[in-house]
Amino acid sequence: MLWFVGLGISGFKSIPIEAIDILSNADIVYLEQFTSPIGKSDLTKIKNATKGEFKLAKRWLVEDGNEILKNAKKKKVVLLAYGDPYIATTHIELRTRAIEERVKTHSIHASSSLTSMIGECGLHFYKIGRIATIMSEMALTTPYYVIYKNIIEGNHTVLLLEYNQDKDFFLDPKDALKGLLETEKGQIRNVINLSSYAIVASRIGFKDQKIVSGKISSLKKIDFGKPPHTIIIPGRLHFTESDALKMLGQCIDEPYDNTEKTKKISIQMMKKYVPMVREALKEIQPLYKDQKEFQGILENAELYVKDAEKFLEDGQDEVAILSIGYADGLVDALRLAKGIDPKM
Repeated sequence: MLWFVGLGISGFKSIPIEAIDILSNADIVYLEQFTSPIGKSDLTKIKNATKGEFKLAKRWLVEDGNEILKNAKKKKVVLLAYGDPYIATTHIELRTRAIEERVKTHSIHASSSLTSMIGECGLHFYKIGRIATIMSEMALTTPYYVIYKNIIEGNHTVLLLEYNQDKDFFLDPKDALKGLLETEKGQIRNVINLSSYAIVASRIGFKDQKIVSGKISSLKKIDFGKPPHTIIIPGRLHFTESDALKMLGQCIDEPYDNTEKTKKISIQMMKKYVPMVREALKEIQPLYKDQKEFQGILENAELYVKDAEKFLEDGQDEVAILSIGYADGLVDALRLAKGIDPKM
C-alpha cells in the first residue's frame, strides 16, 4: 500500500485530519523536502505523529523509487510532500509505476502553494499560463519564451525559483530578474525590461508571508526576506486584479499591463519587413519603367505586400510572413538582374 499525502502550505497544522490517522498507522513514512523546505518545529511534529519508521527522502530516492515501491508491496508506506502531492511530476510518475507493479495507491490532497499564491495575490487563476523554472546555472531562454508566449495570450507567468536541498540554496528573486534582463539583450523581443511589472510572492501560507509588486526597476531595491520566493509576470490585468494587488500586498508602482509593450514575433517581423520591401520596390521601379515584360513581376510584388498586411490583420500570421517573403524574393531577384546587391 502506498499513500501519497499532501502536507499543505502551513506546516504540520495544515496536514489534513484524515492524514494524521494514516501517518500513525503507517509502517514507513517518507518525507520529501526537495520541492520545498520544512521547518525544524514542523519536522519534529511530523516525527511525533509517526508511529512507524520515519525517513527523510532525498530527491534521488524518490526519483529512483525502487526502495519505496519495494516496501509498499509488503507494508503500509506513506510519501509525505509539501503542498499537494501531485504538483510534483516525480510523484505522479512514481504512482504510475506503483500501479503498473500492482501496488495499491491512495491519495490525500492538500492546499498547494501554487494555487494558494494566485488567490493571495488577487489574480484570476484561469489566466495562469504555462509555468517555468529558473535555475542559477542554466540559460534562461526557455523561461524567457514561456513569458513571451503567455504575455501574447494575455496570461500570467509563474516562475519557480531554484531550490537545492543539499546545498540549502534558494535562488534570490533579484538574481532571477537580473538573468531575465540579460536574456532580453540577446533575444530582443521586448519581453522583459526595467519597466516590466512583476510580483514576488514569499513564504505563502506562513505567518510572515509577503507579496510585493512593482516595476522590475523598483523590485531590484527590495529585500524580500526569507525564502522560498516565487515570481509572477502578469499578462493582461483585469481591473479587479489590479485593485486586489493594491489591497493584498505591497504595491510599489501602479499595476502595469505587460501585454501593451510585447508584440507577436510575426507583428515584429512585419513591422520591420513591410517598410523595407516597400522602400526596395520604390527604388527598383524606375529601373524597369520602360520594360513592360517586368511590370507583372512588380505588380505581383506590390500585391504580395498588400496581401501580407491583410493576412496579418485577419490573424493569419504564418501566411502573412509567407506573403512578405514572396514579395521580398521578387524584389531581390529584380535587383540582382540590375547588378544591385540585395543586401545593400
